[in-house]
Amino acid sequence: MQMKTVHANGIDMAIADQGEGPAVVLCHGFPGLAYCWRHQVAALAAAGYRAIAPDMRGIGGTDAPPDPADYDRKTTVADMTGLLDVLEIERAVFVGHDFGANLVWDLPQWAPERVAGVVVLSVPMIERVTKPPSETYAEVSKDHFYHMDYFQHYGPADRELNAAPADFLARIYWALSDADRWFTCYDYPAEGNGYLDVLPEAPELPWGWMTSDDFSVFVREYSRTGFTGGLNWYRAMDLVWRQNEHLAGATIDVPATFIAGTLEPVVKMFSGSLESMPKLVTDLRDIRLIEDAGHFVQMEKPAEVNESILNFLSSVKY
Repeated sequence: MQMKTVHANGIDMAIADQGEGPAVVLCHGFPGLAYCWRHQVAALAAAGYRAIAPDMRGIGGTDAPPDPADYDRKTTVADMTGLLDVLEIERAVFVGHDFGANLVWDLPQWAPERVAGVVVLSVPMIERVTKPPSETYAEVSKDHFYHMDYFQHYGPADRELNAAPADFLARIYWALSDADRWFTCYDYPAEGNGYLDVLPEAPELPWGWMTSDDFSVFVREYSRTGFTGGLNWYRAMDLVWRQNEHLAGATIDVPATFIAGTLEPVVKMFSGSLESMPKLVTDLRDIRLIEDAGHFVQMEKPAEVNESILNFLSSVKY
C-alpha cells in the first residue's frame, strides 16, 4: 500500500490515497496503522471510491506531538476536516475502528457539513457516561488489571511496550481476536503487573489473517516510533469527555452502519449496547455481526467487512 505525506491541521500526515470517486476516510485505532485498512483500500478503489487511510495523529508516519492535550477532540476533528481540505474534498463517509471509532461517532456532531455517513467497527455507540472516564478506569483497576487505567499514566506503559514492540503486537493482536482469550487479562491484579505480564502468549506466525510480512510492517513502524503517540489518545479521554459535554442527549442522524465480530471484546464489555444503539443513532441501517472474528475484524474477515461497507455506501447520498 503506497503512502504519501500531506500537511493538514499543522502536522505532517502520512496517508494512503487510492482510487477516484466519492471519498471514504478510514480511521484506525491502537495499535494500528493505515495498513490495517489495506484490504478495504483496495476494494473501495476497485469499486469506484476514493479510499483515504491516514496514519492517525501520533502513529506511524504522522507527526506525534508529545502532549496528550494535542489529542483532544477539537484537534482530532480538525485533523480530519483539515485532511479533507488539503485533498479538496467537501464531504466523505468516515470509517472508524477502536479509538478511530470513537472519533467517527463524534464527527457528525462536530463537523456535520463534512460527513456524508459513518461506518463504525467494533466499538458501539453508548450513552454519555456521568463522570470522567479515568475515574471509572481507576475503579475497575482496583479489582483487576485494566489496560485503560494502565495507559493513563505516562511512563510505565511507554517503557514496557517500547522495549518489546514485536512481543506486544503479537500478544495484543492474538488476544483481541477472541474475547474469551483477551478477558484472561482480568485474572491478574493491577498492582505489580504490566500489559505483557497479563496478555496471553501468541502462537508463531502466520495466522489465518496475519502473514509474517504483514506483521513486519507493524513491528517496523512501532519499533521506529514507539507507542507514546497512540497511548496519548487514551490520555486525552477525559479532555474529550469534557469537550463532548454539550452533546449529552444528542443523537447521530447521518446514515450509519455498525460492524463487529461475534468474538469482539468491546461488544461483550458493553452488554446491551447493540440493543440500545438504534435510539442513539437514528439512521442506523445495519448492525452486522461477523462470525469467528474478534477486534480487528477488518483484517480478520476482510471480504465480509468489504461487502458490508460497499452495501452501505451504495445507499449513501454525498
